[in-house]
Amino acid sequence: MSDTKLHLVFGGRVENPQTLKFTDLENLDIVGMFPDYASAEEAWRGAAQRTVDDAEMKYVVVHLHKLLQPDS
Repeated sequence: MSDTKLHLVFGGRVENPQTLKFTDLENLDIVGMFPDYASAEEAWRGAAQRTVDDAEMKYVVVHLHKLLQPDS
């Protein structure tokens, strides 16, 4: 088995920038899936910087490997 640890980067409009309550789930911006945190973080930074002036836009990195294998 490979040592890939999948990460998903996505973003969208949030109700409050302090939370993760996305307001428009049909229009989330799915940046992509990445095989490691470093490449996911790079993609996240790029997406977040493009929308830095919009306080209602938020991008996140989801550690999919933790959801798929919670005990590891």
